Amino acid sequence: MNHPSFYRRWRASRKIRHFLGSGMKPWSRGYIEYKNREIGRILADDGFPADQLPKGYGYRLDERIIEYPWFFSRLPVSGGILLDAGSVLNFSFLLDHRSLRAKKLHICTLAPESECFWDRGISYLFDDLRRLPYQDNWFDWVVCLSTLEHVGMDNTLLYTADTSKKEAQLRDYLRAVTELRRVLKPGGTLFASVPCGQARDHGWLQIFDRQKIDELLQAFGPASAKQDFFLYQSEGWRRCSWEDAAGATFFDIHHAAGFDADFAASARAVCCLELRKP
Repeated sequence: MNHPSFYRRWRASRKIRHFLGSGMKPWSRGYIEYKNREIGRILADDGFPADQLPKGYGYRLDERIIEYPWFFSRLPVSGGILLDAGSVLNFSFLLDHRSLRAKKLHICTLAPESECFWDRGISYLFDDLRRLPYQDNWFDWVVCLSTLEHVGMDNTLLYTADTSKKEAQLRDYLRAVTELRRVLKPGGTLFASVPCGQARDHGWLQIFDRQKIDELLQAFGPASAKQDFFLYQSEGWRRCSWEDAAGATFFDIHHAAGFDADFAASARAVCCLELRKP
């Protein structure tokens, strides 16, 4: 009964009960624990019915509830070398997924984080995605979820105290895409996602419209490309067309005075890309 993992689960359970009992406001106490529990439950089901998401899927949750199941439903279970560009997999409940067990995982992100799983054999490097410290044609897969929108932006708000990273280079995501392509093996796959809809500069991130997505695709030059769009509305997430997503806006918790009527937690639309290098 004194095992630390027992108390972690107990504390998480208490926070989740608080979140559910206090109106399910995004980013309030218990939100992260509830979101991670829901993601873990969906991943445990070993499937992501993108075309038939149940009513209420991801109700009042941010786009991670789409991105993680989408990614893991497409990542092979076979061995190989995987680059996590942006440190989106650096959570124990994700690292336990069967699709990662046989892979050598490298994580490259801007600055150290509070948790580190070096004892699992994970390699960590802290650097800029616009100049990756890896040789050409090295990785079998690269995953870059909700990261490209931060490249060249003001990363001092959340990610680093390095004032040199307070930037406003809105086209530098293309430099990062070129680097991700460079380090992929021929035939390798990039799994990427970006918030999409009406283009807007929020300072610490930007929203991708159709033009920016097309420029991303052109910079990568894929042998094949799969694009999936998902839209958040007051009843939850659903798959959609670009035309449905084109008018979507972004809820910025860091600058908002209060929640909107749909209680969106973050992006109202997300574009998920599976790009294979020639």
